Amino acid sequence: MSIETGARRVFASALDWPGWARSAKTEDLAIETLLAYEPRFAVVAADAGWPLPASGSWCVVVVERLPGGATTDFGAPGAIGDFDRKALTRREAARAADLVAGAWRVFDRVVARAPSTLRKGPRGGGRDLDAIVAHVKDAQDAYARKLGMGKPRGQEEILAVLRGARSADPIKPNGWPPRYAARRIAWHVVDHAWEIEDRSR
Repeated sequence: MSIETGARRVFASALDWPGWARSAKTEDLAIETLLAYEPRFAVVAADAGWPLPASGSWCVVVVERLPGGATTDFGAPGAIGDFDRKALTRREAARAADLVAGAWRVFDRVVARAPSTLRKGPRGGGRDLDAIVAHVKDAQDAYARKLGMGKPRGQEEILAVLRGARSADPIKPNGWPPRYAARRIAWHVVDHAWEIEDRSR
């Protein structure tokens, strides 16, 4: 995993599992939170066709410690490390795209069964369901541009770019390397799916 440390927030990210990243105030708490979310991320991995190993079999190894910045402290994993700059094999690219697709499907199912008005509170503030869905769609368009795609682009087009990615380099200047793009896109979608679930109770 990678540890990304900002001034006020630390992210722990399971680098081999795009979408599985959680934050807290310290490194130890971030890792603890990440592992606590294993059952919830397992739903995404299973939907993607890449089930997690048996629960409790994890050996936590921190392979990168990255300095965070304003994005980290705002609440998103924003640091791009050496792992993100590795080229992808055909299998790795397909797996990353599958996990992004799984995240989208899980999000859609959560939205379909959620009430239109969500419980207010610190988890997500005051946005109700339609506003969160619109935010996720707007972010998807912004992320597509980071992959070198024009706006608007649908999910299948984004997945096609991720599946075809081989180079470690961003597809466009100042864009995102494909590995980072996959884990950032999947994280954002599942984070809001979990927000909706938490605020539906």
